[in-house]
Amino acid sequence: MKRIIAIIGVFMALAVSAGYAQKYALIDMEYILKKIPAYESANQQLEGISKQWQSEIDKETKAVDELYKKYQADLVFLAGEEKTKRENEIVTKENAIQSLQNKYFGPEGELFKRREALIKPIQDNIYTVVKDISTASGYMLVIDRASATSVIFASPGIDISDEVLSRLGY
Repeated sequence: MKRIIAIIGVFMALAVSAGYAQKYALIDMEYILKKIPAYESANQQLEGISKQWQSEIDKETKAVDELYKKYQADLVFLAGEEKTKRENEIVTKENAIQSLQNKYFGPEGELFKRREALIKPIQDNIYTVVKDISTASGYMLVIDRASATSVIFASPGIDISDEVLSRLGY
């Protein structure tokens, strides 16, 4: 009799805990973004601009390297004032290169601003759709499989990436 009561108690506990179960879902942001042509186009545009700017910086760096080599070669023949003048010229150009790198690639640089302008609206749209799906389906948590490095296994049944793409029109 005690066994039957214990078994009934276990089943009741399981039934109650099942009522409080939370629903989870996964998305794969990389998969979603690769399926959106505007994202791929924006990435190609950013890559082209980035290469152009890096080429400009490399050209300036090469010019400074040439100046430094010439300075090293002429060092024996330079008087104090001329030596200081050339050193200052090299340092000024190196600072200008550093400034140019920060302008293009810094935390608030042009590349960051362009990425914000081109990619952020796409990501915001995805997040809005994910939020709508989550609210409608009662998901308490949606995890991005692409950035969640600690997810070892997840059932494909809880992946809503294709539903997100469908709602986005892709």
